[in-house]
Amino acid sequence: MNIDGLINGILDSYDTYGLINRSETENFPNRQNVVQVLSDLQSLVFPGFRTAEEICPSNLRYVTGLKVNSIIATLTKEIEKALVFTAGTQEVTSSHCFKLAEKTALALIEEIPEIRRLISLDVKALMAGDPAAKSDEEIILSYPGLEAILVHRIAYFLYKNGVPIIPRIMSEHVHGKTGIDIHPGAKIGESFFIDHGTGIVIGETCVIGKNVKIYQGVTLGALSVKKSLQDKKRHPTIEDDVTIYANATILGGDTIIGKGATIGGNTWVTESVEAGSKIFSQIQ
Repeated sequence: MNIDGLINGILDSYDTYGLINRSETENFPNRQNVVQVLSDLQSLVFPGFRTAEEICPSNLRYVTGLKVNSIIATLTKEIEKALVFTAGTQEVTSSHCFKLAEKTALALIEEIPEIRRLISLDVKALMAGDPAAKSDEEIILSYPGLEAILVHRIAYFLYKNGVPIIPRIMSEHVHGKTGIDIHPGAKIGESFFIDHGTGIVIGETCVIGKNVKIYQGVTLGALSVKKSLQDKKRHPTIEDDVTIYANATILGGDTIIGKGATIGGNTWVTESVEAGSKIFSQIQ
């Protein structure tokens, strides 16, 4: 078969199966654009750490301004696409989608100081809790847990402000890089500590308090994955000052791990645990 024949076969599959991100009314957010915005946002939070750029007192305002304007322009466009696609009608674009997208992008930029406050507390929690950590800078540069937390805090802001699709693209991008799977809908308090991190799963309706530590392989999941439970709380609540060791599994929307509890490694928990408890065997 010649090249034209091969191309025709591919084009026929486009007509048959769809799944094309066209530059038309059904245009879907572009993953590469979202990932680039995410990279710029991370650089805005940690200037000089994420990309090769010259940062000094004389140019910091200029560099920051370039990033802010680039983020607003690209993110507004991608949020608009997501809103139009979700609404399903082109008429929505001219009415309010662009304005809503721009408003949300600006709100995220306004939130950056608060995200920086939260992530600085996460850095301190990692520094205090990991004997191997030598400096804040080492944590920022090399700890996958911190990167996953930072991306989550950005994605969560967009998620709670009603942005479809894009927060999930962000969370799955960092999931692929770190092996840490945090749904953007999970609510996570300050001073969050993830050590090692590989294999951690945190579900959409999970609520995590302050000063919580979790280790590799931990699952905070649902007892059931029925589609009918989509709008229900399916994932556990972890109260303040809880430590959850490696490969523990905690399931269920009614499951509450009380303040200050310790959940040992390889435990299986499907019932609530009282504050201050230490669990080192399976509970169900």
